[in-house]
Order: sequence, then structure tokens, then C-alpha cells
Amino acid sequence: MNAPAELTPSAELPAYMEAVGRRARAAAAAVARASTAQKNAALAAIAASIRAASAAIVEVNRRDLERATAAGLAGPLLDRLRLTAAGVEKMAAGVEKVADLPDPIGEVTDLRPQPSGLRIGRMRVPLGVIGIIYESRPNVTIDAATLCLKSGNATILRGGSEAFDSNRLLAQQVSHGLRQAGLPGEAVQLVASTDRAAVGLLVSMPKYVDLIVPRGGRGLIERLAGESRVPMLKHLDGNCHVYVDAAADLAQAVDIAVNAKTYRLFVCGAMETLLVHQEVASVFLPQVAAELGARGIELRGCPATCALLPQARAAAEEDWFTEYLGPILAVRVVDSLDTAIAHIGHYGSHHTDAIVSRDHLAIERFLREVDSASVMVNAPTCFADGFEYGLGAEIGISTDKLHARGPVGLEGLTSRKYVVFGAGQLRR
Repeated sequence: MNAPAELTPSAELPAYMEAVGRRARAAAAAVARASTAQKNAALAAIAASIRAASAAIVEVNRRDLERATAAGLAGPLLDRLRLTAAGVEKMAAGVEKVADLPDPIGEVTDLRPQPSGLRIGRMRVPLGVIGIIYESRPNVTIDAATLCLKSGNATILRGGSEAFDSNRLLAQQVSHGLRQAGLPGEAVQLVASTDRAAVGLLVSMPKYVDLIVPRGGRGLIERLAGESRVPMLKHLDGNCHVYVDAAADLAQAVDIAVNAKTYRLFVCGAMETLLVHQEVASVFLPQVAAELGARGIELRGCPATCALLPQARAAAEEDWFTEYLGPILAVRVVDSLDTAIAHIGHYGSHHTDAIVSRDHLAIERFLREVDSASVMVNAPTCFADGFEYGLGAEIGISTDKLHARGPVGLEGLTSRKYVVFGAGQLRR
């Protein structure tokens, strides 16, 4: 198969990226002052445009898949790349879901009178221009574009080369919808180059870009964290845990653990380590191992786990740190809630961790002491998702502690400024 067309020669890349940034900054001002009705009209037009182009999108995506398969792209990445007619309809419905969400821009909160007579509050405002760098998933093109639009931002999208033509066609539908609503099509721009140097330039333009959101593998995100001159929202790994407490409902715990691991093996919220209290291990582990084994999951366990489960391989130290994104699960028997919390703190990635228990004190301690972006009670970690959290969609999941944490929706793409209302007061 032929490679996707390279629209911007490498020699022209710096000037091209400068122009992209300049157009985005100008478009951001127009989107920031757009009314809710105008933004929702654009979203409705985008959804309609996606539906009208569904057959073309599926066909272009098929060609991307053929190229990616020939290039040896891994199975999970191929799955993320694939778009069906049902997937295209889901994208369009997701755009409409974002349109239905309350518009956060202009909301004034915490308005309080002060002794001076001034009333001081905080207003939610757009961030400005957001750069999104992602791999494989063409649906991110639509999720990112629509969330940035509804939150009053312009966005620059740089997708992976494996989805280049799919992303380009989707971005065209977005620009068409924007223009139909009287907004600049440049409010959403797809970088027209697969040259890796474009990424380096994008993260080095603080004059034009206010936030970078990377979505990809650890190597990509580590590289960007080292190069970026623009603030970033990121997570490196989704090494997620489920802890089955001594007071767990074991039938429920089996269902939760199996779902957490096998709902989708490659999502960042998939369980990668199962921790089990020693008081229930002899009963629980054979039950859950049978269910996981039937689904092709390899178990790597501590000595206590291996003693109870002959089919389990001995875990190495590295296994406790690993985000497998595949059919492998690390399993450890622990002697207490304290040990489970300590294990998560040492080996985890601060993404999503869950406890299965009927002990309210254990639950309260787990919620308070586990330092992760999402902490769950009697629910599988695979629920860590913006759609499931009622955000409509997500721009990504942040394990940072500043600005936004966890699935990032509309509010995570905004800031708040102080607004002060006076009646002629003077400071003496």
C-alpha cells in the first residue's frame, strides 16, 4: 500500500507550524466569544456532516487499516484504529451528547460580598489553544474537536501516521460544520504532516498554544514531557489495581475483577494487578482464576498465589510495575488493607484503583489513602472514562494533580478568573 500523502514538505515545516499556530490563536478569539447557541449549532452541523460522510469515512479508514496491517502495527492498536459504520454513528451521537451538556463558559461562581462593598467571584473562561497529540484512534479527532469547541477553545490536532487519512477526512467534517455555524474552520486544524518534527514544533510554541494533551504510549509522553515548553495534561501508565478485601462479597468480587480485566484489555483503565486479602484468597482465587483462564488470561503471582493456583507463573518484580495492555494479570495475596494500600502506592501509576468490600471503615480508608485520580468502591476500574463519568466524552485522563485530574471533560479545558463588581468604591 502507498503511504498517506505528506501535505507539508519537511523543509517548510517550521513556517507551516507557525502559520497553524497563528490561525489557531486568531480562531480562538472567535470561538471564545461565540454564544452557546452558535457552538451548539456547529456541533449539530458536525454530527450531520459525519453521518453524511459515513461510507467515505469507513472506506478511507479501511485503507488506513490495510497500510497499518502491512506495516506490522500491533493488534490492540489496529483495534483502536478501526472504524465501522456503527463506530461512525457512535461518534456522531457523541457530538450531539456534547451539545447537550451545559456550557461552562461565562459561569460565575463563589460571588461573595466583601467588607469594602465589592462583590468578588470567579468566572469560567476558555484556556485558548489546545494541542492534542494522539496515536491510532481516529475517534479522538472528533472527541477533542467537539470538547474544545464547546469549552470555547481552538485546537490543533496531530494524529498518528497510521490514521492520517481517516483523521484528515474527519477534520474536514468538523471544519464544514464550524463554517456552517458562522465560526472559523481554523478553530480545529489537523497538522498536515506525519513528520515527527511537527510534534516537536507544536510543543515549542507557547506564543500560540496554551495546553498540550498527549494521548499515546509511554515513550511518546516521556518524550513530550522532556521537550515541551507548553504546560501538559498527561498520564504515563494505567497500572490499575483491584483490591479484594476480607469483607468482600466474593461473588461480586469475581464479577468485578473479571470485568475490570477483560472488558477491553488495551484501555488504560484495565486492571493490571489483583490484590487479595489472605483471609479470602483460598476461596476467591480459584474462582476468579477459572473465569479469567476461560478468557485466556495468563496469571503471574506471588508465592502465596502460586501455591493456590498451580497454573500461575511466578511474578518478577517488574510485573508489579507493568501496564500489560494485554492478556496478563499480576496477582498478589496481601495480609492487610495496609499492605494493599502500600503496594498501590509503591507500584501504581495514580490512575485508577478499586476496593471490593462491605467494610465501611476499610472503604473510607481506601478512598482517603489511595492517591489516584479515580478511586472506586465495588466497581471495576474500566469505568474510568469520561463518557461513563457523564462528561459526554473526554480529552484524555490526567494523573497530574494540578489543574485537572482524572477524565478531562469540558471543565478541565477551562480556567477561572476573578471578577470584581464595584459601585465606585475607592481603596483608602
